[in-house]
Amino acid sequence: MHEPVLDIFALRVATLGGIGRVGMAPGTLGTLATLPLCWMVMRSGMAWHLLVLAVVVVIGTWAAHRSARLLDNKDPKEVVVDEMAGMLLTMVGTSEGWFGLLVGFLAFRLFDIWKPWPVSWLDRSVPGGWGIMADDLAAGIYAGLVVTIVTFWTE
Repeated sequence: MHEPVLDIFALRVATLGGIGRVGMAPGTLGTLATLPLCWMVMRSGMAWHLLVLAVVVVIGTWAAHRSARLLDNKDPKEVVVDEMAGMLLTMVGTSEGWFGLLVGFLAFRLFDIWKPWPVSWLDRSVPGGWGIMADDLAAGIYAGLVVTIVTFWTE
């Protein structure tokens, strides 16, 4: 493939088809755009969920890395594929319906914005595409714990 084609593909993946370039709060918009995919994989079983998560992490890391270079920015706000990965990780192991998804969305956004340790350390310290992806995956782990606790308490 020619380099410009790969660049365009990387930017489309990294911005989730341009969602990251629309208006304010691109991270929130990227996370919202991920909810239908989360809903589908939650209902498809753990193996499918983990497979989709792995594909998003691998391709998303490559796309985020390439896009960051193209945009000449260590962590461009337009890159929101990391939000997709973090939200997918948040919902691993839960089969809760819309309530669990809502809790997951709110918890993920909280931890992604707040960036408690080690989320903040990963955000500052890990370079390239892995750095863009790593802090959102860590936020997804924290948010996943919140979903597990809240849905356990509300059963």
